[in-house]
Amino acid sequence: MDYDAMDGLEDVGPRVTVRRALRDRADFTMENIDLSFANSLRRTILAEVPTMAIDLVEVQVNTSSLADEFIAHRLGLIPLNSKNVDDVSYTRDCDNCEQYCEYCSVTLNLHARCTGDEIMKVYARDLVAEDPRPNEWVGQPIITDSQGLGSVICKLRQNQEIRMKCIAKKGIAKEHAKWAPTSAVGFEYDPHNKLKHLDYWYEEDPEKEWPKSVNATWEEAPQDGEPFDYSAQPSKFYFDVESVGNLEPDAVVLQGIKVMQQKLALVIQELSGDDRDGDVDGLGGPRSPDGMHGGEYGMDQGYTTPFGNAGGQTMYGGGTTPYNATPYG
Repeated sequence: MDYDAMDGLEDVGPRVTVRRALRDRADFTMENIDLSFANSLRRTILAEVPTMAIDLVEVQVNTSSLADEFIAHRLGLIPLNSKNVDDVSYTRDCDNCEQYCEYCSVTLNLHARCTGDEIMKVYARDLVAEDPRPNEWVGQPIITDSQGLGSVICKLRQNQEIRMKCIAKKGIAKEHAKWAPTSAVGFEYDPHNKLKHLDYWYEEDPEKEWPKSVNATWEEAPQDGEPFDYSAQPSKFYFDVESVGNLEPDAVVLQGIKVMQQKLALVIQELSGDDRDGDVDGLGGPRSPDGMHGGEYGMDQGYTTPFGNAGGQTMYGGGTTPYNATPYG
């Protein structure tokens, strides 16, 4: 959709033109903004839009050929529905628990056992979300293939079994890529390089060796002998946002703008000398479950064993072997 200025009014505000909108992709342009704002939005979309992802795996049974850590890592990368993720509290801000509860997490159970002679594949569809949850959407595995299977988690031979309890929490990609809402964010401006921000390396002819992008058709090409405008600034920017499925692309962009507003509100609060505790009108910035406040990064390795030990501990206590020595002596 094209937000044109109304007749008789000066076109001075930001202008958005949606060129293509799909279920998992949005291609649009933004005008009447400066480069710093456009790049800030791109970086915020990539790293600071909150989503849901499996952050803790309690391993109860695992007789597959894959180690606990390997499967836990795979589970963390499965996209989970993050619609209305604002209904979920950050774990460190939750007043109802110390580790996880229904207000700051979603519990998913995984149980599969191979009883036949053929190799059995375990898919993301086998993850079952428990109730209660913060809302009806959050935490459900995203399945987009035509068979309705989702990502492959592991393969089992006869009599092999896995049983795991997965805890999904709210976080941002700045802490870990599993919380990333997008697989890529295309960003371009000045496709004809009129501003000379790029210095092309070429052997013979830069026009042949550096073909123009499709965005070049949306702007006029420079004329031969046209004088260089030293005061020109970029004002039109091309975005191509590709979602991994946990959020719709338009929701990703809107959440990115919201996060920028929250961070700017905190800056204004600091500059104004407001010493009130808490967020500015509830505008707390995004953060990961175990940030610098309320816990050090890396304290939770993301999985536990049936023996109740956290992190990479074994049944013998700590990271040791049956002979009470580390693998490295």
